[in-house]
Amino acid sequence: MSFDLIIVLIILVITLALFVSNRLRLDVVALLSLMALVFAGAVSVDEALAGFSNPLVLMVAGLFVVGAALFRTGVADTIGRWVLTLSGASPLRLLVVLMAVTAFLSAFLSSTGTVAVMLPVVLAIARGRNIAPSRLLMPLAFASLLGGMLTLIGTPPNLIVSTQLVQAGFEPFGFFAFSGPGIVMLLIGIAFMAFASAWLTPNRGQESLDSGPGWFDLFTEYQLENCLARVRVPAGSALVGQAVSRSGLRVRFQVTALAMVSVTQHGRIARPAEPGSMIQAGDHLYLCGEPARIEEAVRELGLKLEEWRPALPAPLQLVDALIPPRSAWIGKTLRELRLHSGAGVTVIAQHPSGGESRLVDLDRTLAAGNVLLLTGKLADLRNVSRDSRDLVLLGGEGLAETPRKDLAPLAMIVMLAMLTAMTFNWLPNVVAVLTAAVVLVLTRCLNAQEAYRHINWESVVLIAAILPMGTALDNTGGLQLASETLLGLSGHYGPLVILGVLFVFTSSFSLMVSNTATAVLVAPVALQTAMTMDLSPYPFLMTVAIAASTAFATPVASPVNTLVLSPGGYRFGDFVRVGLPLQFLLLIATLIVVPWMFPL
Repeated sequence: MSFDLIIVLIILVITLALFVSNRLRLDVVALLSLMALVFAGAVSVDEALAGFSNPLVLMVAGLFVVGAALFRTGVADTIGRWVLTLSGASPLRLLVVLMAVTAFLSAFLSSTGTVAVMLPVVLAIARGRNIAPSRLLMPLAFASLLGGMLTLIGTPPNLIVSTQLVQAGFEPFGFFAFSGPGIVMLLIGIAFMAFASAWLTPNRGQESLDSGPGWFDLFTEYQLENCLARVRVPAGSALVGQAVSRSGLRVRFQVTALAMVSVTQHGRIARPAEPGSMIQAGDHLYLCGEPARIEEAVRELGLKLEEWRPALPAPLQLVDALIPPRSAWIGKTLRELRLHSGAGVTVIAQHPSGGESRLVDLDRTLAAGNVLLLTGKLADLRNVSRDSRDLVLLGGEGLAETPRKDLAPLAMIVMLAMLTAMTFNWLPNVVAVLTAAVVLVLTRCLNAQEAYRHINWESVVLIAAILPMGTALDNTGGLQLASETLLGLSGHYGPLVILGVLFVFTSSFSLMVSNTATAVLVAPVALQTAMTMDLSPYPFLMTVAIAASTAFATPVASPVNTLVLSPGGYRFGDFVRVGLPLQFLLLIATLIVVPWMFPL
Protein backbone atom coordinates (compact mmCIF):
# COMPACT_ATOMS: atom_id res chain seq x y z
CA MET A 1 0.00 0.00 0.00
CA SER A 2 1.54 3.30 -1.10
CA PHE A 3 1.91 6.36 1.10
CA ASP A 4 -0.43 8.33 -1.22
CA LEU A 5 -3.14 5.70 -0.81
CA ILE A 6 -2.76 5.77 2.98
CA ILE A 7 -3.34 9.54 2.92
CA VAL A 8 -6.44 9.16 0.72
CA LEU A 9 -7.83 6.43 2.98
CA ILE A 10 -7.30 8.63 6.05
CA ILE A 11 -9.19 11.45 4.33
CA LEU A 12 -11.94 8.98 3.36
CA VAL A 13 -12.30 7.66 6.91
CA ILE A 14 -12.47 11.18 8.36
CA THR A 15 -15.04 12.13 5.69
CA LEU A 16 -17.22 9.14 6.55
CA ALA A 17 -16.92 9.86 10.26
CA LEU A 18 -18.11 13.42 9.68
CA PHE A 19 -20.97 12.16 7.49
CA VAL A 20 -22.11 9.80 10.25
CA SER A 21 -21.69 12.36 13.06
CA ASN A 22 -24.06 14.78 11.30
CA ARG A 23 -22.22 17.68 12.95
CA LEU A 24 -21.71 19.46 9.64
CA ARG A 25 -23.84 19.66 6.51
CA LEU A 26 -23.07 16.91 4.02
CA ASP A 27 -22.05 19.34 1.29
CA VAL A 28 -19.64 21.13 3.64
CA VAL A 29 -18.04 17.80 4.58
CA ALA A 30 -17.70 16.89 0.89
CA LEU A 31 -16.06 20.25 0.11
CA LEU A 32 -13.63 19.84 3.02
CA SER A 33 -12.78 16.37 1.73
CA LEU A 34 -12.24 17.75 -1.78
CA MET A 35 -9.86 20.45 -0.52
CA ALA A 36 -7.96 17.87 1.52
CA LEU A 37 -7.48 15.69 -1.58
CA VAL A 38 -6.15 18.69 -3.55
CA PHE A 39 -3.71 19.73 -0.82
CA ALA A 40 -2.57 16.11 -0.46
CA GLY A 41 -1.85 15.94 -4.19
CA ALA A 42 -4.21 12.99 -4.69
CA VAL A 43 -6.10 14.84 -7.44
CA SER A 44 -5.17 17.72 -9.71
CA VAL A 45 -7.14 20.96 -9.71
CA ASP A 46 -8.82 19.96 -12.98
CA GLU A 47 -9.78 16.58 -11.52
CA ALA A 48 -11.09 18.25 -8.36
CA LEU A 49 -13.34 20.58 -10.33
CA ALA A 50 -14.47 17.97 -12.86
CA GLY A 51 -17.41 16.98 -10.66
CA PHE A 52 -18.99 20.43 -10.98
CA SER A 53 -19.17 20.07 -14.79
CA ASN A 54 -20.30 16.45 -14.68
CA PRO A 55 -23.59 15.91 -16.58
CA LEU A 56 -24.88 13.96 -13.57
CA VAL A 57 -24.72 17.08 -11.37
CA LEU A 58 -26.55 19.22 -13.94
CA MET A 59 -29.20 16.52 -14.39
CA VAL A 60 -29.87 16.32 -10.65
CA ALA A 61 -30.27 20.12 -10.45
CA GLY A 62 -32.62 20.13 -13.46
CA LEU A 63 -34.75 17.33 -12.05
CA PHE A 64 -35.34 19.34 -8.88
CA VAL A 65 -36.77 22.13 -11.05
CA VAL A 66 -39.00 19.74 -13.02
CA GLY A 67 -40.28 18.20 -9.79
CA ALA A 68 -40.93 21.62 -8.25
CA ALA A 69 -43.05 22.62 -11.26
CA LEU A 70 -45.21 19.52 -10.88
CA PHE A 71 -45.68 20.27 -7.18
CA ARG A 72 -46.31 23.98 -7.83
CA THR A 73 -49.01 23.34 -10.44
CA GLY A 74 -50.76 20.79 -8.25
CA VAL A 75 -50.08 17.75 -10.47
CA ALA A 76 -48.49 15.74 -7.67
CA ASP A 77 -51.20 16.74 -5.18
CA THR A 78 -53.97 15.72 -7.58
CA ILE A 79 -52.38 12.33 -8.17
CA GLY A 80 -51.97 11.88 -4.43
CA ARG A 81 -55.65 12.54 -3.79
CA TRP A 82 -56.61 9.78 -6.20
CA VAL A 83 -55.65 7.44 -3.38
CA LEU A 84 -58.85 8.33 -1.55
CA THR A 85 -60.98 7.65 -4.63
CA LEU A 86 -59.26 4.43 -5.72
CA SER A 87 -58.86 2.75 -2.35
CA GLY A 88 -62.53 2.22 -1.49
CA ALA A 89 -63.45 1.21 2.06
CA SER A 90 -60.91 -1.59 2.57
CA PRO A 91 -57.89 -0.74 4.79
CA LEU A 92 -55.80 -3.34 2.94
CA ARG A 93 -56.71 -1.87 -0.43
CA LEU A 94 -55.96 1.59 0.94
CA LEU A 95 -52.43 0.54 1.92
CA VAL A 96 -51.78 -1.13 -1.45
CA VAL A 97 -53.08 1.83 -3.47
CA LEU A 98 -51.23 4.30 -1.25
CA MET A 99 -47.90 2.52 -1.76
CA ALA A 100 -48.46 2.10 -5.51
CA VAL A 101 -49.36 5.76 -6.09
CA THR A 102 -46.50 6.99 -3.89
CA ALA A 103 -44.02 4.76 -5.72
CA PHE A 104 -45.28 6.02 -9.08
CA LEU A 105 -44.75 9.65 -8.02
CA SER A 106 -41.34 8.87 -6.56
CA ALA A 107 -40.24 7.22 -9.82
CA PHE A 108 -40.24 10.66 -11.46
CA LEU A 109 -40.01 13.11 -8.54
CA SER A 110 -37.82 13.33 -5.45
CA SER A 111 -38.80 10.90 -2.70
CA THR A 112 -38.69 13.67 -0.09
CA GLY A 113 -40.97 15.93 -2.13
CA THR A 114 -43.36 13.05 -2.77
CA VAL A 115 -43.71 12.26 0.94
CA ALA A 116 -44.10 15.96 1.77
CA VAL A 117 -47.05 16.14 -0.67
CA MET A 118 -48.62 12.85 0.40
CA LEU A 119 -48.23 13.32 4.16
CA PRO A 120 -51.20 15.70 4.70
CA VAL A 121 -53.35 13.57 2.37
CA VAL A 122 -52.56 10.38 4.30
CA LEU A 123 -53.18 12.01 7.69
CA ALA A 124 -56.54 13.31 6.47
CA ILE A 125 -57.46 9.82 5.24
CA ALA A 126 -56.37 8.30 8.56
CA ARG A 127 -58.55 10.72 10.53
CA GLY A 128 -61.50 10.34 8.18
CA ARG A 129 -61.39 6.53 8.28
CA ASN A 130 -60.45 6.15 11.93
CA ILE A 131 -57.12 4.45 11.14
CA ALA A 132 -54.00 4.98 13.25
CA PRO A 133 -51.49 7.07 11.22
CA SER A 134 -48.75 4.61 12.19
CA ARG A 135 -50.43 2.00 9.96
CA LEU A 136 -49.95 4.14 6.87
CA LEU A 137 -46.97 6.46 7.27
CA MET A 138 -44.17 3.88 7.37
CA PRO A 139 -45.56 2.21 4.23
CA LEU A 140 -45.69 5.70 2.68
CA ALA A 141 -42.00 6.33 3.41
CA PHE A 142 -40.88 2.88 2.24
CA ALA A 143 -42.94 3.16 -0.96
CA SER A 144 -41.17 6.41 -1.85
CA LEU A 145 -37.80 4.67 -1.49
CA LEU A 146 -38.97 1.67 -3.52
CA GLY A 147 -40.37 3.98 -6.21
CA GLY A 148 -36.92 5.47 -6.69
CA MET A 149 -35.80 2.06 -8.03
CA LEU A 150 -38.22 2.21 -10.98
CA THR A 151 -36.57 4.67 -13.39
CA LEU A 152 -33.23 6.21 -14.24
CA ILE A 153 -34.24 9.51 -12.62
CA GLY A 154 -36.01 7.98 -9.61
CA THR A 155 -33.06 8.55 -7.27
CA PRO A 156 -29.47 9.88 -7.60
CA PRO A 157 -27.80 6.45 -7.14
CA ASN A 158 -29.42 5.28 -10.40
CA LEU A 159 -27.90 8.21 -12.26
CA ILE A 160 -24.56 7.65 -10.54
CA VAL A 161 -24.19 4.00 -11.58
CA SER A 162 -25.29 4.83 -15.13
CA THR A 163 -22.70 7.61 -15.31
CA GLN A 164 -20.08 5.20 -14.00
CA LEU A 165 -20.75 2.93 -16.98
CA VAL A 166 -20.35 5.79 -19.45
CA GLN A 167 -17.05 6.87 -17.90
CA ALA A 168 -15.75 3.30 -18.26
CA GLY A 169 -16.73 3.17 -21.95
CA PHE A 170 -19.91 1.10 -21.60
CA GLU A 171 -23.44 1.90 -22.74
CA PRO A 172 -25.44 3.57 -19.93
CA PHE A 173 -28.54 2.10 -18.36
CA GLY A 174 -31.68 2.99 -20.31
CA PHE A 175 -34.42 5.09 -18.78
CA PHE A 176 -36.56 2.06 -17.91
CA ALA A 177 -33.68 -0.39 -17.39
CA PHE A 178 -34.38 -0.18 -13.65
CA SER A 179 -38.10 -0.87 -14.05
CA GLY A 180 -37.86 -4.67 -14.25
CA PRO A 181 -36.04 -5.30 -10.96
CA GLY A 182 -37.66 -2.19 -9.46
CA ILE A 183 -41.20 -3.51 -10.00
CA VAL A 184 -40.24 -6.80 -8.37
CA MET A 185 -38.83 -4.96 -5.33
CA LEU A 186 -41.93 -2.77 -5.15
CA LEU A 187 -44.29 -5.76 -5.26
CA ILE A 188 -42.30 -7.47 -2.51
CA GLY A 189 -42.39 -4.28 -0.45
CA ILE A 190 -46.15 -3.86 -0.89
CA ALA A 191 -46.83 -7.51 -0.07
CA PHE A 192 -44.58 -7.37 2.99
CA MET A 193 -46.16 -4.19 4.37
CA ALA A 194 -49.69 -5.35 3.55
CA PHE A 195 -49.44 -8.68 5.32
CA ALA A 196 -46.90 -7.90 8.03
CA SER A 197 -47.58 -4.28 9.00
CA ALA A 198 -50.46 -5.27 11.29
CA TRP A 199 -48.02 -6.83 13.74
CA LEU A 200 -44.82 -5.03 12.82
CA THR A 201 -45.93 -1.38 12.84
CA PRO A 202 -47.15 0.21 16.09
CA ASN A 203 -50.85 0.97 16.48
CA ARG A 204 -50.28 4.36 18.09
CA GLY A 205 -52.45 7.42 17.97
CA GLN A 206 -55.71 5.52 17.48
CA GLU A 207 -57.22 6.95 20.62
CA SER A 208 -56.73 10.48 19.34
CA LEU A 209 -58.75 9.71 16.23
CA ASP A 210 -61.82 8.78 18.25
CA SER A 211 -61.90 11.83 20.50
CA GLY A 212 -63.85 14.26 18.39
CA PRO A 213 -63.69 16.57 15.39
CA GLY A 214 -61.28 19.27 14.36
CA TRP A 215 -59.32 21.07 16.99
CA PHE A 216 -59.98 18.52 19.76
CA ASP A 217 -58.21 15.81 17.74
CA LEU A 218 -55.08 17.92 17.74
CA PHE A 219 -55.33 18.88 21.40
CA THR A 220 -55.66 15.22 22.33
CA GLU A 221 -52.75 14.18 20.12
CA TYR A 222 -50.56 16.80 21.78
CA GLN A 223 -51.85 15.84 25.25
CA LEU A 224 -53.17 19.36 25.86
CA GLU A 225 -56.73 18.50 26.93
CA ASN A 226 -56.06 19.75 30.48
CA CYS A 227 -54.10 22.81 29.37
CA LEU A 228 -57.00 24.83 27.98
CA ALA A 229 -59.10 27.35 29.89
CA ARG A 230 -61.62 30.13 29.23
CA VAL A 231 -61.23 33.30 31.30
CA ARG A 232 -63.16 36.58 31.46
CA VAL A 233 -61.49 39.99 31.52
CA PRO A 234 -63.18 42.13 34.24
CA ALA A 235 -63.18 45.92 34.00
CA GLY A 236 -60.37 46.22 36.56
CA SER A 237 -58.02 43.70 34.92
CA ALA A 238 -54.49 44.75 33.97
CA LEU A 239 -55.14 43.43 30.47
CA VAL A 240 -57.84 45.95 29.58
CA GLY A 241 -56.64 48.12 26.71
CA GLN A 242 -53.57 45.93 26.05
CA ALA A 243 -52.67 44.27 22.75
CA VAL A 244 -52.25 40.49 22.97
CA SER A 245 -48.54 40.81 22.08
CA ARG A 246 -48.02 43.24 25.00
CA SER A 247 -50.17 41.43 27.54
CA GLY A 248 -47.28 39.49 29.06
CA LEU A 249 -49.23 36.25 28.89
CA ARG A 250 -46.70 34.51 26.66
CA VAL A 251 -43.48 36.09 27.95
CA ARG A 252 -44.24 36.27 31.69
CA PHE A 253 -46.44 33.22 32.21
CA GLN A 254 -45.72 30.98 29.18
CA VAL A 255 -49.45 31.04 28.46
CA THR A 256 -50.74 31.39 24.89
CA ALA A 257 -53.93 33.29 24.03
CA LEU A 258 -55.62 31.28 21.29
CA ALA A 259 -58.90 33.11 20.74
CA MET A 260 -61.05 35.87 22.14
CA VAL A 261 -64.81 36.47 22.23
CA SER A 262 -66.15 40.01 22.58
CA VAL A 263 -69.72 40.98 23.43
CA THR A 264 -70.95 43.89 21.28
CA GLN A 265 -74.29 45.42 20.40
CA HIS A 266 -74.33 43.10 17.41
CA GLY A 267 -73.85 40.02 19.57
CA ARG A 268 -70.87 37.83 20.41
CA ILE A 269 -67.91 38.11 18.02
CA ALA A 270 -65.26 35.37 18.10
CA ARG A 271 -61.85 35.84 16.50
CA PRO A 272 -58.31 34.49 16.77
CA ALA A 273 -56.12 36.20 19.36
CA GLU A 274 -53.69 37.88 16.95
CA PRO A 275 -50.64 39.84 18.18
CA GLY A 276 -52.32 43.20 17.53
CA SER A 277 -55.77 42.28 18.88
CA MET A 278 -56.86 44.69 21.64
CA ILE A 279 -58.28 43.21 24.85
CA GLN A 280 -61.36 44.98 26.23
CA ALA A 281 -63.33 44.64 29.44
CA GLY A 282 -65.83 41.80 29.23
CA ASP A 283 -63.85 39.83 26.64
CA HIS A 284 -63.45 36.09 27.04
CA LEU A 285 -59.97 34.72 26.36
CA TYR A 286 -59.13 31.11 25.54
CA LEU A 287 -55.76 30.35 27.09
CA CYS A 288 -53.42 27.39 26.63
CA GLY A 289 -50.67 26.58 29.12
CA GLU A 290 -49.74 24.59 32.17
CA PRO A 291 -52.72 24.75 34.58
CA ALA A 292 -50.55 26.22 37.35
CA ARG A 293 -49.29 28.98 35.03
CA ILE A 294 -52.83 29.80 33.86
CA GLU A 295 -53.98 30.08 37.49
CA GLU A 296 -50.97 32.32 38.25
CA ALA A 297 -51.85 34.60 35.31
CA VAL A 298 -55.47 34.73 36.47
CA ARG A 299 -54.42 35.83 39.96
CA GLU A 300 -51.81 38.42 38.97
CA LEU A 301 -53.69 39.96 36.02
CA GLY A 302 -57.07 40.12 37.73
CA LEU A 303 -58.85 37.68 35.44
CA LYS A 304 -61.87 35.49 36.17
CA LEU A 305 -61.44 31.73 35.50
CA GLU A 306 -64.71 30.46 34.07
CA GLU A 307 -64.14 27.01 32.51
CA TRP A 308 -61.50 24.32 32.00
CA ARG A 309 -61.44 22.39 28.70
CA PRO A 310 -63.93 24.67 26.91
CA ALA A 311 -65.01 24.21 23.29
CA LEU A 312 -62.94 26.52 21.10
CA PRO A 313 -64.80 29.11 19.00
CA ALA A 314 -65.38 28.24 15.36
CA PRO A 315 -63.11 30.78 13.60
CA LEU A 316 -59.97 29.39 15.21
CA GLN A 317 -57.70 27.65 12.67
CA LEU A 318 -55.50 24.95 14.21
CA VAL A 319 -53.01 22.91 12.23
CA ASP A 320 -49.90 20.86 12.90
CA ALA A 321 -46.80 21.26 10.77
CA LEU A 322 -43.60 19.30 10.30
CA ILE A 323 -40.03 20.57 10.10
CA PRO A 324 -38.47 18.50 7.30
CA PRO A 325 -34.79 17.53 7.03
CA ARG A 326 -32.58 20.36 5.73
CA SER A 327 -35.12 23.01 6.79
CA ALA A 328 -33.67 26.46 7.38
CA TRP A 329 -35.47 26.40 10.76
CA ILE A 330 -33.30 23.58 12.12
CA GLY A 331 -31.03 24.81 14.91
CA LYS A 332 -33.08 27.97 15.48
CA THR A 333 -35.50 28.82 18.28
CA LEU A 334 -39.04 30.14 17.97
CA ARG A 335 -37.85 33.34 19.58
CA GLU A 336 -35.37 33.81 16.73
CA LEU A 337 -37.97 33.02 14.06
CA ARG A 338 -40.42 35.59 15.51
CA LEU A 339 -43.42 33.83 14.00
CA HIS A 340 -45.89 35.39 16.44
CA SER A 341 -45.01 39.04 15.81
CA GLY A 342 -43.48 38.71 12.34
CA ALA A 343 -45.78 36.24 10.58
CA GLY A 344 -48.96 36.35 12.67
CA VAL A 345 -48.66 32.64 13.48
CA THR A 346 -48.63 31.32 17.04
CA VAL A 347 -46.93 28.07 18.02
CA ILE A 348 -48.81 26.32 20.84
CA ALA A 349 -46.89 23.07 21.31
CA GLN A 350 -43.89 21.17 20.01
CA HIS A 351 -43.58 17.42 19.43
CA PRO A 352 -39.91 16.37 19.22
CA SER A 353 -38.91 13.42 17.02
CA GLY A 354 -39.74 10.27 18.94
CA GLY A 355 -40.44 12.27 22.11
CA GLU A 356 -43.39 13.43 24.14
CA SER A 357 -45.38 16.53 23.20
CA ARG A 358 -44.58 19.67 25.16
CA LEU A 359 -46.05 23.11 25.44
CA VAL A 360 -44.13 25.72 23.52
CA ASP A 361 -40.76 26.90 24.79
CA LEU A 362 -39.56 29.90 22.81
CA ASP A 363 -35.91 29.06 23.54
CA ARG A 364 -35.98 25.36 22.65
CA THR A 365 -33.90 24.57 19.57
CA LEU A 366 -35.86 23.12 16.66
CA ALA A 367 -34.74 19.91 14.97
CA ALA A 368 -35.65 17.88 11.87
CA GLY A 369 -38.77 15.82 12.45
CA ASN A 370 -40.24 18.19 15.08
CA VAL A 371 -43.98 18.73 14.71
CA LEU A 372 -45.45 22.07 15.75
CA LEU A 373 -49.06 22.88 16.62
CA LEU A 374 -49.88 26.24 15.03
CA THR A 375 -52.75 28.69 15.04
CA GLY A 376 -53.32 31.76 12.91
CA LYS A 377 -55.18 33.14 9.93
CA LEU A 378 -55.44 30.91 6.89
CA ALA A 379 -53.40 33.32 4.76
CA ASP A 380 -50.65 33.56 7.41
CA LEU A 381 -50.46 29.78 7.80
CA ARG A 382 -50.15 29.40 4.05
CA ASN A 383 -47.52 32.11 3.86
CA VAL A 384 -45.31 30.70 6.62
CA SER A 385 -45.32 27.28 4.92
CA ARG A 386 -44.90 28.58 1.37
CA ASP A 387 -41.46 26.98 1.11
CA SER A 388 -42.15 23.32 1.87
CA ARG A 389 -38.43 22.73 2.47
CA ASP A 390 -38.80 24.68 5.74
CA LEU A 391 -42.26 23.67 6.95
CA VAL A 392 -44.85 21.12 5.78
CA LEU A 393 -48.46 21.64 6.89
CA LEU A 394 -49.99 18.33 7.93
CA GLY A 395 -53.68 19.17 8.13
CA GLY A 396 -56.41 21.77 8.20
CA GLU A 397 -59.26 22.43 5.79
CA GLY A 398 -58.47 24.62 2.83
CA LEU A 399 -54.77 24.96 3.61
CA ALA A 400 -53.54 23.51 0.34
CA GLU A 401 -52.73 26.15 -2.23
CA THR A 402 -51.99 25.56 -5.90
CA PRO A 403 -52.04 29.03 -7.46
CA ARG A 404 -50.93 27.71 -10.87
CA LYS A 405 -53.36 24.83 -11.18
CA ASP A 406 -54.40 26.00 -14.66
CA LEU A 407 -50.87 25.23 -15.87
CA ALA A 408 -50.97 21.60 -14.65
CA PRO A 409 -51.72 20.16 -18.15
CA LEU A 410 -48.77 22.07 -19.60
CA ALA A 411 -46.44 20.83 -16.86
CA MET A 412 -47.54 17.26 -17.53
CA ILE A 413 -46.93 17.64 -21.29
CA VAL A 414 -43.42 19.01 -20.68
CA MET A 415 -42.58 16.16 -18.30
CA LEU A 416 -43.90 13.52 -20.70
CA ALA A 417 -41.91 15.07 -23.55
CA MET A 418 -38.77 14.93 -21.39
CA LEU A 419 -39.37 11.28 -20.48
CA THR A 420 -40.04 10.37 -24.13
CA ALA A 421 -36.83 12.05 -25.29
CA MET A 422 -34.85 10.21 -22.62
CA THR A 423 -36.51 6.86 -23.30
CA PHE A 424 -35.84 6.87 -27.05
CA ASN A 425 -32.48 8.65 -26.78
CA TRP A 426 -33.63 11.53 -28.96
CA LEU A 427 -31.50 13.84 -26.83
CA PRO A 428 -28.72 13.32 -24.30
CA ASN A 429 -30.35 12.88 -20.89
CA VAL A 430 -28.83 16.04 -19.45
CA VAL A 431 -30.03 18.10 -22.44
CA ALA A 432 -33.56 16.69 -22.15
CA VAL A 433 -33.76 17.50 -18.44
CA LEU A 434 -32.33 21.02 -18.71
CA THR A 435 -34.57 21.79 -21.69
CA ALA A 436 -37.63 20.72 -19.72
CA ALA A 437 -36.54 22.83 -16.73
CA VAL A 438 -36.07 25.94 -18.90
CA VAL A 439 -39.42 25.46 -20.68
CA LEU A 440 -41.23 25.12 -17.34
CA VAL A 441 -39.72 28.40 -16.15
CA LEU A 442 -40.46 30.21 -19.44
CA THR A 443 -44.09 29.05 -19.36
CA ARG A 444 -44.39 30.29 -15.75
CA CYS A 445 -45.19 26.90 -14.25
CA LEU A 446 -42.78 28.29 -11.70
CA ASN A 447 -40.63 31.41 -11.78
CA ALA A 448 -36.84 31.57 -11.77
CA GLN A 449 -36.65 32.40 -8.08
CA GLU A 450 -38.79 29.39 -7.20
CA ALA A 451 -36.70 27.20 -9.49
CA TYR A 452 -33.45 28.13 -7.74
CA ARG A 453 -35.09 27.90 -4.32
CA HIS A 454 -36.34 24.35 -4.94
CA ILE A 455 -32.99 22.98 -6.10
CA ASN A 456 -31.51 21.02 -3.21
CA TRP A 457 -28.10 22.60 -3.42
CA GLU A 458 -26.81 20.40 -0.61
CA SER A 459 -27.34 17.32 -2.77
CA VAL A 460 -25.95 18.98 -5.90
CA VAL A 461 -22.76 20.17 -4.21
CA LEU A 462 -22.42 16.87 -2.33
CA ILE A 463 -22.36 14.89 -5.58
CA ALA A 464 -20.03 17.31 -7.35
CA ALA A 465 -17.57 17.47 -4.45
CA ILE A 466 -17.52 13.75 -3.57
CA LEU A 467 -17.06 12.45 -7.14
CA PRO A 468 -13.29 13.26 -7.12
CA MET A 469 -12.88 10.86 -4.18
CA GLY A 470 -13.35 8.03 -6.68
CA THR A 471 -10.73 9.62 -8.92
CA ALA A 472 -8.30 9.87 -5.99
CA LEU A 473 -8.83 6.21 -5.09
CA ASP A 474 -8.27 5.24 -8.71
CA ASN A 475 -5.11 7.37 -8.99
CA THR A 476 -3.58 5.80 -5.87
CA GLY A 477 -4.63 2.19 -6.50
CA GLY A 478 -7.41 2.20 -3.92
CA LEU A 479 -10.09 0.88 -6.26
CA GLN A 480 -7.90 -2.03 -7.30
CA LEU A 481 -7.17 -2.81 -3.64
CA ALA A 482 -10.87 -2.65 -2.71
CA SER A 483 -11.74 -4.92 -5.61
CA GLU A 484 -9.08 -7.45 -4.62
CA THR A 485 -10.26 -7.30 -0.99
CA LEU A 486 -13.85 -7.95 -2.07
CA LEU A 487 -12.72 -10.88 -4.19
CA GLY A 488 -10.68 -12.23 -1.29
CA LEU A 489 -13.57 -11.96 1.16
CA SER A 490 -15.83 -13.81 -1.24
CA GLY A 491 -13.29 -16.60 -1.69
CA HIS A 492 -14.09 -19.08 -4.41
CA TYR A 493 -17.86 -18.93 -4.04
CA GLY A 494 -18.47 -17.15 -7.33
CA PRO A 495 -19.99 -13.85 -8.49
CA LEU A 496 -23.34 -14.40 -6.77
CA VAL A 497 -21.66 -14.20 -3.36
CA ILE A 498 -19.86 -11.04 -4.45
CA LEU A 499 -23.22 -9.50 -5.45
CA GLY A 500 -24.53 -10.42 -2.01
CA VAL A 501 -21.53 -8.84 -0.29
CA LEU A 502 -21.96 -5.70 -2.41
CA PHE A 503 -25.66 -5.49 -1.48
CA VAL A 504 -25.05 -5.95 2.25
CA PHE A 505 -22.18 -3.46 2.29
CA THR A 506 -24.06 -0.82 0.26
CA SER A 507 -27.32 -1.28 2.14
CA SER A 508 -25.59 -1.11 5.54
CA PHE A 509 -23.55 1.90 4.51
CA SER A 510 -26.66 3.78 3.31
CA LEU A 511 -28.11 3.47 6.82
CA MET A 512 -25.32 5.74 8.07
CA VAL A 513 -24.40 7.85 5.04
CA SER A 514 -26.66 9.34 2.35
CA ASN A 515 -27.46 6.96 -0.49
CA THR A 516 -25.92 9.46 -2.91
CA ALA A 517 -22.53 9.44 -1.19
CA THR A 518 -22.75 5.67 -0.77
CA ALA A 519 -23.33 5.11 -4.50
CA VAL A 520 -20.50 7.48 -5.45
CA LEU A 521 -18.04 5.54 -3.28
CA VAL A 522 -19.22 1.97 -3.92
CA ALA A 523 -20.02 2.09 -7.66
CA PRO A 524 -16.36 2.37 -8.79
CA VAL A 525 -15.45 -0.61 -6.60
CA ALA A 526 -18.29 -2.67 -8.09
CA LEU A 527 -17.21 -1.74 -11.61
CA GLN A 528 -13.56 -2.55 -10.93
CA THR A 529 -14.52 -5.91 -9.40
CA ALA A 530 -16.60 -6.87 -12.44
CA MET A 531 -13.80 -5.92 -14.82
CA THR A 532 -11.22 -7.85 -12.77
CA MET A 533 -13.42 -10.96 -12.98
CA ASP A 534 -14.03 -10.32 -16.71
CA LEU A 535 -17.79 -10.20 -16.07
CA SER A 536 -20.53 -7.83 -17.19
CA PRO A 537 -20.57 -4.70 -14.98
CA TYR A 538 -24.35 -4.24 -15.35
CA PRO A 539 -25.54 -6.69 -12.64
CA PHE A 540 -22.90 -5.37 -10.23
CA LEU A 541 -23.91 -1.73 -10.66
CA MET A 542 -27.63 -2.55 -10.67
CA THR A 543 -27.12 -4.31 -7.32
CA VAL A 544 -25.42 -1.20 -5.92
CA ALA A 545 -28.26 1.03 -7.14
CA ILE A 546 -30.97 -1.17 -5.60
CA ALA A 547 -29.11 -1.62 -2.30
CA ALA A 548 -28.50 2.14 -1.98
CA SER A 549 -32.28 2.68 -1.90
CA THR A 550 -33.00 0.18 0.89
CA ALA A 551 -32.36 2.49 3.84
CA PHE A 552 -35.38 1.22 5.79
CA ALA A 553 -33.97 0.23 9.17
CA THR A 554 -33.41 3.57 10.94
CA PRO A 555 -35.46 6.79 11.10
CA VAL A 556 -32.40 8.88 10.17
CA ALA A 557 -31.23 6.73 7.25
CA SER A 558 -33.29 8.78 4.79
CA PRO A 559 -35.12 12.13 4.95
CA VAL A 560 -38.43 10.38 4.19
CA ASN A 561 -38.09 8.22 7.31
CA THR A 562 -37.45 11.33 9.39
CA LEU A 563 -40.50 13.02 7.88
CA VAL A 564 -42.90 10.32 9.11
CA LEU A 565 -41.23 9.69 12.48
CA SER A 566 -43.22 12.12 14.64
CA PRO A 567 -46.57 12.12 12.76
CA GLY A 568 -46.60 8.32 12.95
CA GLY A 569 -45.61 8.19 16.62
CA TYR A 570 -42.75 5.84 15.73
CA ARG A 571 -39.69 4.96 17.78
CA PHE A 572 -36.23 4.04 16.55
CA GLY A 573 -36.87 0.34 17.18
CA ASP A 574 -39.97 0.34 14.97
CA PHE A 575 -37.86 1.04 11.90
CA VAL A 576 -35.37 -1.65 12.88
CA ARG A 577 -38.14 -4.22 13.43
CA VAL A 578 -39.84 -3.50 10.10
CA GLY A 579 -36.88 -2.39 7.97
CA LEU A 580 -34.39 -5.19 8.56
CA PRO A 581 -36.70 -8.05 7.43
CA LEU A 582 -37.63 -6.03 4.34
CA GLN A 583 -33.97 -5.37 3.52
CA PHE A 584 -33.27 -9.11 3.85
CA LEU A 585 -36.15 -9.98 1.49
CA LEU A 586 -34.88 -7.49 -1.09
CA LEU A 587 -31.38 -8.96 -0.79
CA ILE A 588 -32.71 -12.42 -1.69
CA ALA A 589 -34.84 -10.97 -4.50
CA THR A 590 -31.87 -9.03 -5.90
CA LEU A 591 -29.66 -12.13 -6.02
CA ILE A 592 -32.40 -13.93 -8.00
CA VAL A 593 -33.75 -11.18 -10.25
CA VAL A 594 -30.68 -9.10 -11.18
CA PRO A 595 -28.50 -11.95 -12.59
CA TRP A 596 -31.56 -13.20 -14.50
CA MET A 597 -32.36 -9.79 -16.08
CA PHE A 598 -28.71 -8.73 -16.44
CA PRO A 599 -26.69 -11.90 -17.11
CA LEU A 600 -23.23 -12.10 -15.60
